Amino acid sequence: MNLTELISLISDGRWLDLLEQYRSLGPLPGILLTFMKSFVPPLPTLVLVGGNAAVYGFWLGFLYSWVGLIAGCMVTFLVVRKLASSAYVKRWSSRPKVKRSLTWARRNAFSFVFLLSILPVGPFVMVNMAAGAVQMSVRSFFIAAGMGKALMVLIVSYIGYDLTRFAERPIELVYVVLLIAGSLWLSKWLEKRFTQDEPEYEEVGTSKQVNVDI
Repeated sequence: MNLTELISLISDGRWLDLLEQYRSLGPLPGILLTFMKSFVPPLPTLVLVGGNAAVYGFWLGFLYSWVGLIAGCMVTFLVVRKLASSAYVKRWSSRPKVKRSLTWARRNAFSFVFLLSILPVGPFVMVNMAAGAVQMSVRSFFIAAGMGKALMVLIVSYIGYDLTRFAERPIELVYVVLLIAGSLWLSKWLEKRFTQDEPEYEEVGTSKQVNVDI
C-alpha cells in the first residue's frame, strides 16, 4: 500500500477496518499512523484520533494517539532545530509569510506552540518547524506541545470512541461540525495573527535560543 492509497483509505472512512485488521499488532498501528501526521499533512487528524478511540477504547486510544502525535512533533522539531543554520532551513525561513511567523514565534514561543497544538485542524508541521527554527528549548516545546495535544486528543477521542451514538442522537453531530468550523476559524485567525507584520529580528541561523520555561 503506497501513501496515496493510505490517504484515500483513511479519507473514505475505511480507517477503522484497517485498524481492526492490524489490531493483533497491538498499539503499533494507532501510534505509527498518528506519528506520520507530522510528515504527511493530508492525513486527517480527526479521523486518525477518533478511529484510535473507537478501536482501542477511550483511554487507550487517547494514549496511543497522544504518543504518536507527540513523537512526530518532537522528531520534526529536533531535526529542524539541529539544522536551523542549514541552507534549506534558511531558504524556508526567508519566505515572507514564514519570516513573519518566526518573528512572532521568537517572542511568544510557548503560546505559539500551545495554542496551535490545541486545534484539531491547523498548520501542525509549520508549528513544529517554526519552533525548531527559532531554537525554542526542548523542554518548553515538549511541555507546550504535550499539553496542547493532550487537550485536543481528549476532545476528539471523546467524539470518536462511540460513533454509534451519533445514529441514536444525530443532534450531537452539530457539536462536531461546530468544533471543526470553530477550529478552522480560530486556526486562520491565529495564523493571521502570527504572520502579521512585526518588527524584524535577527536571522534564524544566528538567533539566540528561545527559553520559555515554566
